[in-house]
Amino acid sequence: MDAHPLKLKVQSVVAETSVVRSVVFDVEGGAVPQWQAGAHIRVLLPNGGDRPYSLMALPDLPDGTVALGVLREEASTGGSQFIHALQVGDVVRATAPVNNFGLHEGTAPALLFAGGIGVTPILSMAAELKAQGIPYRLHYAGRMPGLLGFLPQLQAVCSEGLAVHYDSDASRLDIAAALGDAPADAHVYVCGPAGMVDAVKSAALAKGIPAKRIHFELFKAEQPGSPNQPFEVELKSTGQVITVATDQSIIQALEAAGLDVLYDCQRGDCGICQCGVIAGVPDHRDVILSDDEKASNKVMQICVSRAKSERLVLDL
Repeated sequence: MDAHPLKLKVQSVVAETSVVRSVVFDVEGGAVPQWQAGAHIRVLLPNGGDRPYSLMALPDLPDGTVALGVLREEASTGGSQFIHALQVGDVVRATAPVNNFGLHEGTAPALLFAGGIGVTPILSMAAELKAQGIPYRLHYAGRMPGLLGFLPQLQAVCSEGLAVHYDSDASRLDIAAALGDAPADAHVYVCGPAGMVDAVKSAALAKGIPAKRIHFELFKAEQPGSPNQPFEVELKSTGQVITVATDQSIIQALEAAGLDVLYDCQRGDCGICQCGVIAGVPDHRDVILSDDEKASNKVMQICVSRAKSERLVLDL
């Protein structure tokens, strides 16, 4: 079975900001697959890998098309650089839509938070909520004016339901205040940098919002490209060396050696188990660290990540 069955031909490319582009594709050889707000596709890259991008419900999107919004990462090693180089007429392959970030059922109101390029699924959510007549409020945050993409489209969809925040002035996002203004039964959605996601989650839980009503976007961690190999972990504080077996995580190996380790999700998406790397090369398998952080090899998530070198020296 073809893992990338969609054949997408670039219809238009628009520079939304200096670093954000929207790309509209015609779906060749068939109808546009049905999808709902929060869904993403994975675009096949020339190197054989793929990258996930949220589908966007842009206003006045032509029939038979799908749209993506992509930030050009400064340290891009594949996805964003490839998407930003596309021109009208180019053809790419992609997976069918997958949705791990769908809207709740029912008519309860929603509070939406978007940070930077995290606005791509949130814009689609706002459009869907508006179409269903469900009350919502959207808070869109960025570092400074001029860096936020899709503001005209958001203003067209949201009107008075949109609040824009900039870290550089008095409009800076106050998450606690935004949550305080939300209806008691509201669902909370957040997509953006890991720090923002964590801050919204923590503030919502502190306010007493049940975890089942707090929703956030994190793409699934990349699958390892080769079978697990055993490796050693050396603890900087004591010099103790512990072997991590092929069927163990670092956390499991540390606990088996009698050590107490702080962690939570064990999926690589919460950041609780992050620790410093003194020496060695991690095999990053999390969805928390940015490309720059992974390339630095200075930190890692020890619940899912492993080692490319024979030994890691960890700041533990």
